[in-house]
Amino acid sequence: MGEVNHERNGFDPGEVLNDWDIGEVSELPDGRHLREYTITAVDKEIEIAPGIFFPAWTYEGRVPGPTLRATEGDRIRVRFTNAGSHSHTMHFHGIHSARMDGVPGAGQVAPGETFTYEFDAEPFGCHLYHCHSVPLKRHIHKGLYGAFIVDPDPKRHPEQADVAQSRLLGSEENRRWQEFVMVMNGFDTNFDEENEVYAVNTIAHAYANRPIRIERSRPVRLYLINVTEFDPVNSLHLHANFFDYYDHGTTLTPTLRTVDTVMQCQAQRGILEFSFSDHEPGLYMFHAHQSEFVELGWMSFFEVV
Repeated sequence: MGEVNHERNGFDPGEVLNDWDIGEVSELPDGRHLREYTITAVDKEIEIAPGIFFPAWTYEGRVPGPTLRATEGDRIRVRFTNAGSHSHTMHFHGIHSARMDGVPGAGQVAPGETFTYEFDAEPFGCHLYHCHSVPLKRHIHKGLYGAFIVDPDPKRHPEQADVAQSRLLGSEENRRWQEFVMVMNGFDTNFDEENEVYAVNTIAHAYANRPIRIERSRPVRLYLINVTEFDPVNSLHLHANFFDYYDHGTTLTPTLRTVDTVMQCQAQRGILEFSFSDHEPGLYMFHAHQSEFVELGWMSFFEVV
């Protein structure tokens, strides 16, 4: 009952859906783009359901952290400052050197200190970043994770340049798509290693209370990531429709076609593509296909107009 105070939280799940952080962009001598990001870890209490507060550890004061977005081949530079009460890291799923891995002994940052991660954005796909300090289950569960999207460079994929172009943020082909990032997560509010609240982008029933508006004439692309702790698998089921799925987003050809449910273990992710062009306007449900998760917060609607 009631509503979560998003202003007090400092982030709104409606804005998290497509609030892309492209960094400060400049050009390197070799002509490539350099994208520079500044991320700070802070301890922060957040409201995850009406009247239910959780003592989170956050990147930039929000859960999930900022959605970092780049293009394949870009140079990534992340200046990470730990303003929290425990040692933290930023471990990126992607290709990088061992010293940039963001694990204890290679990029772990003590409270009050700063470390700069630098690597190339490879491979293209739907990735994530998270803290890799120990105990790992506590650092992830407390909220230290976020999406890392690497768009394909169409010049590198001439045989599928049109598909690659449609994923490239800012291109004319990409503008026709309605793109959203959804991070499936859960919260153990009494610290017994069982979740009491489940959600997409942290706030229970956020998109049931405020359905996601979809224009019927435009296709939809979801960047789906599972970071749920204490459960072996999470899932997304789409009502009255089917989608193509690109496992990890690292292919320009679907790895699954015409399915309505996909399962992911923790850290698994992928891209879903579908359309409501032949549907009548109205509310279309999507949710986890674990009934417990639905009842405890992971249930949503698209409002097709």
